[in-house]
Amino acid sequence: MDKAHADVLKPQATRHPLAWVPTLYLAQGLPFYAVALVAGLMFKSMGVPNEQIARWTGVLGLAWVFKALWSPFLELARSKKRVVVILQLAGGIGLACVALALQLPAWFALALVLLGVVALASSTHDIGADGLYIASLSARQQAAYAGWQGAFFNGAKFLSLGGLVILAGVLEQRVGAPAAWSTVFGLLGALLAGLGLYHAWALPDTQRSGAAPASVRATAALLLDVIRAFFAKRGIWLGILFIVLFRLAEGQVQTIGPLFLRDARAIGGLGLSTQEVGAIYGTAGTAAFLAGSVLGGYFTSWLGLRRAMPFLILAMNVPNLVFWYLSVAQPASLGLVTAALSAEMFGYGFGFVGMILFIMQVIASGPYQTAHYALGSGFMQLGFVLSKVVSGDIQQALGYRHFFLWVVLSAIPVLLLTRFVRMEPAPEQ
Repeated sequence: MDKAHADVLKPQATRHPLAWVPTLYLAQGLPFYAVALVAGLMFKSMGVPNEQIARWTGVLGLAWVFKALWSPFLELARSKKRVVVILQLAGGIGLACVALALQLPAWFALALVLLGVVALASSTHDIGADGLYIASLSARQQAAYAGWQGAFFNGAKFLSLGGLVILAGVLEQRVGAPAAWSTVFGLLGALLAGLGLYHAWALPDTQRSGAAPASVRATAALLLDVIRAFFAKRGIWLGILFIVLFRLAEGQVQTIGPLFLRDARAIGGLGLSTQEVGAIYGTAGTAAFLAGSVLGGYFTSWLGLRRAMPFLILAMNVPNLVFWYLSVAQPASLGLVTAALSAEMFGYGFGFVGMILFIMQVIASGPYQTAHYALGSGFMQLGFVLSKVVSGDIQQALGYRHFFLWVVLSAIPVLLLTRFVRMEPAPEQ
């Protein structure tokens, strides 16, 4: 699939990759974290119940589940740069419209619709941005600047949670929640639109040759062949089940955890302010996650995926016990809470490497590697979305203490499945 397009793409990179790679992946991360994390904290401040926050933010995540289904059609665009810039501007306008919607009577429904538009623009932008990166850089350059990708994508998380959410917390005390979050989403929209305008100048323009044979019908046929080949892989259904179950606990704790921190102590939460939650997740939590991710990669490389996988699953899920401890002890020390959550985020980063490598090395092996990686990533996101959607209802039924014990137990099925699922590429069919 990728090789077929290699001859009809003409990279015309004129600027140094450092002039656009970092900002491109910052622009990829900003709308993703706005929908996945910031929106949930905003809804919490605006008085939306946990179960509705979990349900609707989970539904918004479906855009990243199904993006692989329309990814081949982006190949019909003559300019990848134009697609990327347009989607960044659309995302920026969508975020700015969320800021305006928060001031209207039907703000909740309007915000959900607009966040849905942002999610579609962002998930589609992921395809275009990754395609531009691959088409514009040599294999050696791709490897050399891969670290910049991850650093600035996660830098968007640091900026969103460590900067803008803290700002929201400060403004909530001065001007109230609606005005505070309108300011935050307005800034997010302005920043993303500004990056779009910058990229209209900075991005390399990878043009498709006019002789390209691509058409909607040919692209649709190719997509069907990609899907057929994916589901024809040996052991694919067990692999999909493994992917979905891998994120069963994660989707629940990453959704309810920040809401637990915000809820009042009288109903089992920790009663932290928006500013304090932003400081924990946006600074120490992000740093711990990055450190865990790096060390998890080295650990898996040293031990091998099959032998490392049980340890990665345990590393990702056992630290969730810190939430149970916090729900029982309800400590008043912000330092203790920060240390506990940093340990949880370190384990999360350490273990999550296992899922990325499983999809890359096992699920995506063989023909159509890039497309099959996208499909595998879609199922990975599906597992997160399914657990996220139901997490609020489970938490409401069990209460925080029993909910966090349930989250830890949710890791048992995928741990047992490691004994049966294939951990190496299937032989060529």
